[in-house]
Amino acid sequence: MTSKIHALLLALVAAVISTAAMAAGPRYQVEVDGLACPFCAYGIEKQLGNIQGVKNLETDIEAGRVIVTMEEGHTLDESRAELAVDRAGFTLGGFEPLDAPGTTHDQ
Repeated sequence: MTSKIHALLLALVAAVISTAAMAAGPRYQVEVDGLACPFCAYGIEKQLGNIQGVKNLETDIEAGRVIVTMEEGHTLDESRAELAVDRAGFTLGGFEPLDAPGTTHDQ
């Protein structure tokens, strides 16, 4: 009986995780010139996080990039990302949608 409960719990966890992943909107890679320390990352995250519809931010200081996940039904365009990066005192080094049809990226 314990193994049946364990299997049921695993199935439930898998269902919750897959539902949460499906509920996320598109993702974008925002490259930031000069992103060098946690304080820099805080400033960038604060500005990007102020954009309506931003659900999650994953900052990679070494790579100088932020992965922005939007809420379902929301998108991010390059001009809004550039404005947020500029407000944080940095320069946009690149902008790329990660979830466009036919795009695959390793992170």
